[in-house]
Amino acid sequence: MAPRILTLTLNPTVDIAADAPAVQPVRKVRTTNESFDPGGGGVNVSRVLHELGGETLALVLAGGVTGHLLVELLAEGGVPHQAIAIRGRTRMSHTVHDLAAGQEYRFVPQGPSLAEPEWQAALAALETAEADWVVASGSLPPGVPEDFYARAAAIAARRGQRFVLDTSGAPLRAAMGAGLALIKPSRGEFAALAGVASADDAALGAAALALVREGRVGLVAVTLGHEGALLAEPGGVLRLPALEVPALGAVGAGDSFLAAMVLALARGEPPREAFAWGTAAGAAAVMRPGTAHPRRADVVALRQRIGAV
Repeated sequence: MAPRILTLTLNPTVDIAADAPAVQPVRKVRTTNESFDPGGGGVNVSRVLHELGGETLALVLAGGVTGHLLVELLAEGGVPHQAIAIRGRTRMSHTVHDLAAGQEYRFVPQGPSLAEPEWQAALAALETAEADWVVASGSLPPGVPEDFYARAAAIAARRGQRFVLDTSGAPLRAAMGAGLALIKPSRGEFAALAGVASADDAALGAAALALVREGRVGLVAVTLGHEGALLAEPGGVLRLPALEVPALGAVGAGDSFLAAMVLALARGEPPREAFAWGTAAGAAAVMRPGTAHPRRADVVALRQRIGAV
């Protein structure tokens, strides 16, 4: 059977994206080409896994009319999902592409506060979910303890599942050493975790490799934006440059990277090969507008461009 990858998103969002001729203060900014996507770290990962042919289930906490819209959008996209009801309204984010300046503006609300029974319900769902891999991704909403992901990782470890984490700050620090198979921070997020300068790539690589060799995490993949990404595995550090592609939007590129990498790992590929697939998927996502919309054919073609790793 194909490996099943469960994603967990405590703070999902409905992502609205649009184009504007120019973004100016005070004046009404009229937009075109509006799109609505189900979003949030784990949701994006599941959407990309679905596009790439992986078996996935998106576990989300959703509430209010916006929560209903989130679930509706997941269903429209054919993404298997399970929603845990909360009292607060699911947040909505907004990305505006300023066509004149060639800039992208992202407005991301904090999200609703969760009561203890609500976040405990997510942990309870993990106790019974059938999956080979668990990917927890995104920020923790207000009301959730900083060690939530560490608790989730402990559940996965007890059930023999591989646990992947994509978050930052205190929740990431609290989960280190909890049996994580992979973490995927951005450059700034990892620099803050490791206490090194974000501009020092050598220091980033050395710090990532130290975490792996100390046994605090299985693999570390650090995304570097337009400069590519680096992977730390027990055998050393691999750096891949970003692929040159036409850029139409960067929202969800990191989630696309993570989805393809985890899918390759789940299918038994070695870490470096999985890393190359992640790099290809991240570039494919940049080629498409909206949130996390890489096409499978683009991912395959871009992986061929990378060649042997």
